[in-house]
Amino acid sequence: MSASDNIAQADLTTPLLDAIATPADVKALPEESLPQLAREIRARMVAVVSKTGGHLAPSLGVVELTLALCRVFDFPKDKLIWDVGHQAYAWKMLTGRNVRMETLRRFGGVRGFPFPGESPYDAAVGGHAGVALATALGFAAARDARGGKENVIAVVGDASLTNGVSLEALNAVRHTTDRLILVVNDNGMSISRNVGAFARLFARRLTGLRYNRIRAAAEAAGHRLRLNRLKAFYRGFKSIVKSVLLRNRSGIFEDLGLRYIGPIDGHDIPALCDALCAAAAGHGPVVLHIATVKGKGYPPAERNPSKWHGVGPWAAETKPAVAGQTSWSDAFGAALCAQAERNPTIEAITAAMRDGTGLTDFFRRFPAQAHDVGICEEYALAFAAGLAAAGRRPVVALYSTFAQRAIDNLMHDVCLPNLPVVLCLDRAGVVGADGPTHHGLYDLAMLRALPNLEIRVSATRTSLETALAEALKHRGPTVLRYPRGYVPEGPAPRLEGATPGAPMILALGHTVFWAEPIAKSLGLALEPIESVKPLPDFIRGLGARPLITLEDAAASGGFGSAVAEIHRGPLLILGWPDRFVPQGSEAELRAACGLDGAGLRMRIAAFLGGLHGGNHG
Repeated sequence: MSASDNIAQADLTTPLLDAIATPADVKALPEESLPQLAREIRARMVAVVSKTGGHLAPSLGVVELTLALCRVFDFPKDKLIWDVGHQAYAWKMLTGRNVRMETLRRFGGVRGFPFPGESPYDAAVGGHAGVALATALGFAAARDARGGKENVIAVVGDASLTNGVSLEALNAVRHTTDRLILVVNDNGMSISRNVGAFARLFARRLTGLRYNRIRAAAEAAGHRLRLNRLKAFYRGFKSIVKSVLLRNRSGIFEDLGLRYIGPIDGHDIPALCDALCAAAAGHGPVVLHIATVKGKGYPPAERNPSKWHGVGPWAAETKPAVAGQTSWSDAFGAALCAQAERNPTIEAITAAMRDGTGLTDFFRRFPAQAHDVGICEEYALAFAAGLAAAGRRPVVALYSTFAQRAIDNLMHDVCLPNLPVVLCLDRAGVVGADGPTHHGLYDLAMLRALPNLEIRVSATRTSLETALAEALKHRGPTVLRYPRGYVPEGPAPRLEGATPGAPMILALGHTVFWAEPIAKSLGLALEPIESVKPLPDFIRGLGARPLITLEDAAASGGFGSAVAEIHRGPLLILGWPDRFVPQGSEAELRAACGLDGAGLRMRIAAFLGGLHGGNHG
């Protein structure tokens, strides 16, 4: 990295970036201005994310690619689909949103991922990995059906290509369209280091440097040739070089009928522009393989791209952690290690999230029993089913929002044969700045209908440890659900209520701590609930006693709905509303949806005040 790339050492102003309103403005710049524009974009990106938090390292890595795309194509007529979308900050800056970037990921501000409702330049929603190529094929097929001429480009990370939807889409490309550009952004990373055969395939290609240099020169010359004899010579020369230096390992893309270009230096703007022009001018779908550095230009992110993949604000004053506090993820990881010391049949599985799910220590201590399957949640559950059927005790740790992708495998492969798989849903009930694609609100409603499945929701560290131990003894499947943040120690609070038979709050998991001050002030009974399926037996014995259920999940179809199925008295169900909750801080979103202290108190007081007016539901 040259000194000019090091934005950590200079406080750069951004005159070039400030003058850009659309990609057309990037086209109008002289080529020699582009490196400076790239530096300004990175400086702006670091300044913004230091205040708002966000996905810094991925976006730093694709600045030159974004500039090259804007130079070559005509957006928004041409369609660009970002896979995941956590690398789209430069795109947002160059498509009219730069002046609002300080609102990134904030309530009412610029979204952290592409979203068509925010800008006509965002062709599709971003947030979850692996769907961009399939979505791009839909755009291409629609274009072909109406005789359109626009280009369709999908930018997909090398880790996302291992996702099942990506592989299904790859299989469909050649018989769906003759015009599509797939840019594979190869930085060797998802959030953690990539694993599997695709990672080895890309690594092998990137080590063929002699071939890459010769081919790049021949490719650039070949696309400018007009004489048939010279074209034939170029094709023959390319074949010979490939055969000698790569031993005919042309890779999966060409076997699937896609023309392959690359690898290209993903930080060389002229080379990227040439390659993109070649991809757009040629016949047939094209894979453009680029090599980038995740975190490019910001030394801390380059040195530790996993840590800087998604970060909180670091320029703002932050509340120091209290000594001795443990996160829910780390508490789960420690509990699983303790169980594995006694039970050698335990197998831990995660999907490119070993750090985030608290499994780092398990991977270190029990490497033969630890499996990182990459961004492949569906495979993780089916793999776990095979392990369980063969006598092992698999524990799958996923974020709640990503587990949605594997519902079919949970039903078909795990619940139907009633296999002892433990699915641990981290970040369950969480809302925040990443917005609706990452909120963990829908798991209970999705899972509650599955036969044979038990669902446990912990309120404290002790209850999490107990639930894990019991799940590992259970003969069928179990879901363990817990949030983000620091895990409470000690017992969950219980209150008897001011009078016998007083209305009772049934608070699911850690929401008992939301409910405790309200129950005290209103003289209500309070009972922590740590099982959604089956429901605790005592609930059936409450008769017509007025009940209030509280959950950190969608109110429709979740815990409160389960209580409503068996309770015949007045009932108030409190949970997240039946609409997509926007981005923002947890405090802002709870207040906006009536789930903060004031909102809960008001809704509960209104319910209590109307008890003499008839049935309430």
